[in-house]
Amino acid sequence: MNEKNWNRREVVAAGIAAGVLPNIAMTKENTKMISKPIPASGESLPVIGLGTYEVFDVESTPDALQVRREILELLTASGGSLIDTSPMYNRSEKVIGDIIESGAAREPLFLATKVWTDGQETGARQMQRSADLMQTDVIDLMQVHNLRDTAVHMETMREWQEAGKIRYSGLTHYTASAHEALGREMAQFKPDFIQINYSLGEREAEDRLLPMAQDQGVAVLINRPFQAGRLFAAVSGTALPDWAQDFAASWGQFFLKFIISHPAVTCVIPATSKVHHMVDNLAAGQGILPDPAMRKRMSDFFASL
Repeated sequence: MNEKNWNRREVVAAGIAAGVLPNIAMTKENTKMISKPIPASGESLPVIGLGTYEVFDVESTPDALQVRREILELLTASGGSLIDTSPMYNRSEKVIGDIIESGAAREPLFLATKVWTDGQETGARQMQRSADLMQTDVIDLMQVHNLRDTAVHMETMREWQEAGKIRYSGLTHYTASAHEALGREMAQFKPDFIQINYSLGEREAEDRLLPMAQDQGVAVLINRPFQAGRLFAAVSGTALPDWAQDFAASWGQFFLKFIISHPAVTCVIPATSKVHHMVDNLAAGQGILPDPAMRKRMSDFFASL
């Protein structure tokens, strides 16, 4: 692989210079977001969402809120809905709530957060605080963060689902080393969602978890879609192949389309606080998706770098 450690800003800037990134002023005809059904309900969920790790952990100043409100409104204007956060992400839940309080519409958002503590009472308090911070009466998806005290929290989450305080339950992790444990807990607790790491650089989920999710009817959210920027470093100085330009206009779209074209994947949640990155990410949810033969070509190409 090319050893120059480009970041995404440099890769995107190179794409702009080459004229291969989408125009921000997109037309209605080419901005329809692809959606996939949530197996537990049949409800459609747009395939591109938004992660908030680090990028929403900011003071709620007018300037910081304005930028993040623009990103949220880009998400919903393009047909997206899911924003994922956690108490572990420090101020992120409060920032989301402050954006909603400032006038951003709650109704089009699919709010996903997590419980990350031990014990039933502490967990219930944390879940209620998340709802309060995000200025919402109902949390769309509550997830056990990194499998912490799963049995206890899943019991509370079932009760809250019955009461209408949360809509869906989930389990999460972000490392391949936890996939075996997550698979065991999927089988035991039967969540509505799982959230896992998966990308062209981290494909371990293909071995067990993604097929298992398909078999069990579990929706799948994908974190670390760019492998913490390593995928952009891997393609630095490399032109997007001609054969990929029918479905991707940038490397970011190439990476995201590989993920969302897997039949088990429901939604991918790249994190950003940059408007131009959000535009590029959202474009990956439009147009055609790679078929199995093209996915193999993409993975073979990436492996050859």
